[in-house]
Amino acid sequence: MVKIINPSYEILTPINGNEILKLIELAGRTCYKSHDLITDESAKNFVQKIAQRGHESVIEHFNISVRFICNRGFTHELVRHRLAAYSQESTRYCNYSKDKFGNEITTIKPFEVEEGTKEFDLWKEAMENAEKSYMAMIENGSKPENARGVLPIDIKTEIVITTNLREWKHIFKLRTGKAAHPSMRQLMIPLLKEFQEKVPVIFDDIVPNS
Repeated sequence: MVKIINPSYEILTPINGNEILKLIELAGRTCYKSHDLITDESAKNFVQKIAQRGHESVIEHFNISVRFICNRGFTHELVRHRLAAYSQESTRYCNYSKDKFGNEITTIKPFEVEEGTKEFDLWKEAMENAEKSYMAMIENGSKPENARGVLPIDIKTEIVITTNLREWKHIFKLRTGKAAHPSMRQLMIPLLKEFQEKVPVIFDDIVPNS
């Protein structure tokens, strides 16, 4: 039986927003040799000003790592952002017929497809057929790297992305907008809101749906 779960994310990097701003200020003031102006309260104002001037290279001095549990359609789009490090669950080496995977494939419930509808029933049938084909190939001696060819885009995968704050801004601007895929917006909008809550100033100019 195919396991169906909802997508999710987890911020892996401990975040102290004020300390992040202090680091950015310390790095940024190197350009002006104005370290003598640093106070306990100066970081937020400094970062606001450099953001207004478009000097976003300074916010590259801090990286944040996030783990996504999602489908492979999500990751295919995410990895197009090149200024990042990625580590992803490998269908080549993971054998889903093994006990550690519950002897089943796990799929991500499609966003905006309601349970109880004909659309959902057709999707679920396709997932079950993919699982049957995968397990049959493994049982008949296929390696996971060959059997994976029948796995669907909606198979669950995990990916960790690490990138700097400037690239996160770029990701959020693209992946929370109206043109983004619904499943991308499903995770990126709440993630953006969490970034905005935890890191002052830097992400305040990004408005989903714009």
